[in-house]
Amino acid sequence: MPNEARMLDYMLGGKDHFAADRAAADQALALAPELPIMARESRKFIHRAVRYLVETGIRQFVDIGCGLPTQGPVHEVAQAAASDARVVYVDNDDLVVNHAEALLAETFRTAVIRADLREPDELLAHPGLTDLIDLRRPVGIVLVGVLAVIPEDDVVLRIVDRLRRAVAPGSHVVMTHAISDVRPEVTRRLAELYQDEQIVRGSRRRNVRTRAEVEPYFDGLHVVEPGIVHVPAWRPDAGEPTVDPRSVWAIGGVGRKP
Repeated sequence: MPNEARMLDYMLGGKDHFAADRAAADQALALAPELPIMARESRKFIHRAVRYLVETGIRQFVDIGCGLPTQGPVHEVAQAAASDARVVYVDNDDLVVNHAEALLAETFRTAVIRADLREPDELLAHPGLTDLIDLRRPVGIVLVGVLAVIPEDDVVLRIVDRLRRAVAPGSHVVMTHAISDVRPEVTRRLAELYQDEQIVRGSRRRNVRTRAEVEPYFDGLHVVEPGIVHVPAWRPDAGEPTVDPRSVWAIGGVGRKP
């Protein structure tokens, strides 16, 4: 069965994928050739956001729906900026978790756990998380791209509310989400493909969420500048090659819990 994490690795030029992943990714690329650019811009966003959180004093991170920790993962970025940073990766796919454990076998202050974002209480109480992360202290929660694979709007709202309430004041939530506003026909066909291939499971929906549907996920958080923007426009590094932000139909932002 194709897996989104391995499809992403394929699109980014990695080597950790199977024939089923490549076949599904090629179908997606035929619909949207810009997907590799979007994947790279997403990784750049994660790097900038993690560095920003380290600058604000965050030293512990939980990357939920992490996929494979390749192509510049959170722990490499965080620990390059602060050697004492701790990172827990979370995914619900056994193959992804097993592979990630092998990749991180000799990495300090880093762990991988199998847990389902749909069950946030169990995720937060997992011993593999609580052994490394102290939720009584500020933490960086990373939700990059993962909310889009949960089609039920009420479930996503419940998840982000529970995570926000669970973390300590001063914690930050990093979120991105693809939106259908820019290329609605393309995103509709991609949504159909991902559901037909069972990459996205659950209630069937006709398209990816709109910007207006995504923005409430930041409710209850103080959204740091420049706000909720197209991913390439979030604090781009000086001198970094840029793309037109509007060509990347995903928005993102960082919210701080008061």
